[in-house]
Amino acid sequence: MSERPIDDDSADATRTSEEILMNVTPRETRVAIVENGVLQEIYIERARKRGLVGNVYKGRVVRVLPGMEAAFVDIGLERAAFLHVSDIQACVALDSIGNGHSNGNVHSNGHGERTPVITELVREGQEILVQVVKDPLGTKGARLTTHVTIPSRFLVYLPGSDAVGVSVKIEDEAERNRLKDVISAARSEFGGGYIVRTAGEGAEDDALRADMEFLQRLWASIQEKARTARAGSIVHEDLPLVQRVLRDFVGGSVEKVRVDSRETWERMLRFAELYVPGMQGRIEHYPGERPIFDLYGIEDELARALEKRVQLKSGGYLIIDQTEAMTTIDINTGGYVGHRNLEETIFKTNLEAAQAIARQLRLRNLGGIIIIDFIDMQSEEHRQAVFKALEKALERDHAKSNVCEVSALGLVEMTRKRTRESLEHVLCEPCPVCSGRGTIKTAETVCYEIFRELLRNARQYEGVRQFLVLAAQDVVDLMLEEESASVAELEAFIGVTIRFQAEVLYPREQYDVVLM
Repeated sequence: MSERPIDDDSADATRTSEEILMNVTPRETRVAIVENGVLQEIYIERARKRGLVGNVYKGRVVRVLPGMEAAFVDIGLERAAFLHVSDIQACVALDSIGNGHSNGNVHSNGHGERTPVITELVREGQEILVQVVKDPLGTKGARLTTHVTIPSRFLVYLPGSDAVGVSVKIEDEAERNRLKDVISAARSEFGGGYIVRTAGEGAEDDALRADMEFLQRLWASIQEKARTARAGSIVHEDLPLVQRVLRDFVGGSVEKVRVDSRETWERMLRFAELYVPGMQGRIEHYPGERPIFDLYGIEDELARALEKRVQLKSGGYLIIDQTEAMTTIDINTGGYVGHRNLEETIFKTNLEAAQAIARQLRLRNLGGIIIIDFIDMQSEEHRQAVFKALEKALERDHAKSNVCEVSALGLVEMTRKRTRESLEHVLCEPCPVCSGRGTIKTAETVCYEIFRELLRNARQYEGVRQFLVLAAQDVVDLMLEEESASVAELEAFIGVTIRFQAEVLYPREQYDVVLM
């Protein structure tokens, strides 16, 4: 059997937090995680586009790519989902094909052990049970796994494993051993593998067994649905955002959960009574007339989280550029001049930036490759201190990250696990004027493009008496003023009169040349 790492990062987002705020409308639910009065994370779920992570589908393999050691699987979405060989449970996949024999296409992992290749594990047209581990991002389809995991309040169930593990966030050794003993003793009755989540610390034996029974019933239900479901359909949908918050986010440090919808509040109380009884007294309904996000300044924070520039308290600032390939973060001293010397000024700015960057990564949900350009520091001691400060600030982030030491070029390279779209991608779309480039052509550039287009048309069409150019106002103004001499020269050269007409609805880069 294939085993999963003994950690609950993939399903557990429990973290130190003071308050959770919920703004619920019929079409959208927003959840804000506030720590020490400061917004740290925001989760948004819309009725038209719910997240897919955690959903289980009965899929059909539509294409196998040996060169990529991957397959594309139709699960009923707009784009086929991606399944890598490393995410396939070998024994289950082999049995599903019906033979379990090698076809000779075998890799070695360097220790003499046989590693199946993609063509051994799946074939086109095959129906398989898969779970979404990463939402569709940009132009990429969803990422899948056949290692289905099902979370409950205290546990994560691993149907295809026999492992028993405890979250690394539970540090007390005696408690870890107690939890392992309880789960191991009950495993002989229930089967499968289990990971005790952070919320399981201190849980009673009976509560853990009740979770195991619940997970067994749920898995049996999923299997039954999968047997009769058609390929490309969902067989298990994860909880809505409101219930997921109670299951995954609440912990001992949560002072209260405030929600501005009475109906949602009542539904949360019923859910908490069954699954999180200790939270009932901390779930509050907010009846105020002033929107709850306005009351806590969340709306202003969200607006700032969509800007490229992040102001630091010292006067310095960050510039965050998010692209499809990676995210780059540049630090500048700005108006901060310090009190002692330049090196000390740079050091303090970088230390403050390290804290701000960790928060911005969570708030904006930035993932993938991230390059941080700290201000150059001469002192090795200062470089190490800034690096350690960044690592420590990232400890509060539930998303797994990997940070490299400061490079020879003074850059910090890191990756952060991404399972859902960034805040910018959820709330925004590419600019229709610049098509997401972030810049547009100057009026002068567009003028010269129009000159070339007029020349092309004059050569292509004979007998034209007049050209009418429709363009943006600033382009027409430039043509009739600074470029008027060039227009007159062009008219004389092609022997055709040129007229201009400003179109207020045209963006700068749009123009049309009409033959009269």
